[in-house]
Parts: sequence; C-alpha cells; structure tokens
Amino acid sequence: MRIPIIAGNWKMYKTEEEATQLVSDLKERLKDLTGIKVIVCPPFTALSSVKKSLQNSSILLGAQNIHWEEKGAYTGEISPVMLLTSGCKYVIIGHSERRSYFYETDKSVNLKIKSALQFDLSPIICVGEKLEERETNKTEEVIKIQIQGAYKDLTAQQAEKTIVAYEPVWAIGTGKTATPQQANEVHNFIRKLISAGFTRETAERINILYGGSVKPENSRELLEMSDIDGALVGGASLDAESFEGIVRSAVK
Repeated sequence: MRIPIIAGNWKMYKTEEEATQLVSDLKERLKDLTGIKVIVCPPFTALSSVKKSLQNSSILLGAQNIHWEEKGAYTGEISPVMLLTSGCKYVIIGHSERRSYFYETDKSVNLKIKSALQFDLSPIICVGEKLEERETNKTEEVIKIQIQGAYKDLTAQQAEKTIVAYEPVWAIGTGKTATPQQANEVHNFIRKLISAGFTRETAERINILYGGSVKPENSRELLEMSDIDGALVGGASLDAESFEGIVRSAVK
C-alpha cells in the first residue's frame, strides 16, 4: 500500500524569514494528520532555517536540485553532502524548468539520481511532455525516453527509493491541468515502463505524483485516480491554506 505524498516545490520564492513563517503555519495546520507524507522544498538559502522550524513536526524537508559530485570546483552548485547536513531527505531532480532553462539532459538527470541515492536522499524524478508533443501524440515516446534515461543502470533496490512526478510541461504554471483521466493514463504507462525495466513488485512500490497547476479545487478528483499517488505542488504550496487543502484532499 503506497502512502500518499504531497510535496511543495517553492521554486525561487520565499526569503529565509518568509520560509520559516510558512512552515510554522503549516506545522500548526497539519499537526493532526496521519497516513500521509508531506514534503516542503524551499530554496537552498532557507533550508537550514526551515529544518529548525520543522522540529517536532512530521513534515519532511527536500531540496530543488543537486550536483552529482560530492565536492569540487563547481561554482554555484550544491552537493549531496551539503543537502544532508541541511536536513534534507528528498531532492527534486529533472524538473522541466531545469531541463528547459538550464539545459539539463536525461544523462545529467541520471547522474544526479545516482548521487542522491548514494547519499540516502530520495529523488523526486520529474518527467513530462511539452504541449506540441502531446498534440502530435508523442507523450508516451517522450515519457519512455525520460523514464528509461532516469533509471539507467539502477538496481531494483535503488529504484524503490525513488519517487516519480509526472508534470506535463504545458500544465505547469499555466492554470491548465490534465484531466484526471489523462493524468492517470500516463501514470499507468509510467508504472508499466518501470515494471518492464525491473519487476511489477518494484513498480507497485514507487509513488507516482502528479504536478501541473494542482489546486485545492482540483486535487481531490486527481488524487482519487488509481495510479496517482500524490502531488508535486508549485504555486499553491506557497500559501499555507491552499497547501493544507491539497494535503487534506489526499487523506483517505
């Protein structure tokens, strides 16, 4: 039985002070909830402060990116060891904004996943097609390349420590959302790809989240689908009330 996961990707928002205020609010709002994993992924500058604010809370901490080397002359990058010492348990890898704006590839995504796993960080692996790819019926082709690239040379034991987030690029920050049926079809396809690469048992242990303009108004309908195990939330995770609404909609 997969426990639902709701993760908030704060992107390049929230100063250190704003971040600690938000998590303090979330702690109070979500203190009574069980049977769900809640993850927040602030900017690097707020990780240590958020870690302190999350003490005596079940809310978990994640980062938005990682470098595949433990240390080195990589100006502006952050290593897995740095994330661990900041209190992170999870890390988002391969988000479409990283792929589009910073030219990340399936190869670099794979290297980052391996590095995260080496240091006991659970990767949240993002995949998704662009609008023109969906309109030309290339969704499955694109997703297959991304999934196979992400899991290249991983063992089944390593794969079971990962999370997948299906985020159609055309739905991120646009207000557009894949219908629950559209999203579930792709989630089911992803699970079949993982099953083919490993085993059905491995695929059944991996949470596949949906991301792309998730809001309290549409989250319950999405999260009721058979292969949608939670959500990777962008803009709505920046507001405590909105994020609480999404989290509560995931509780069975």
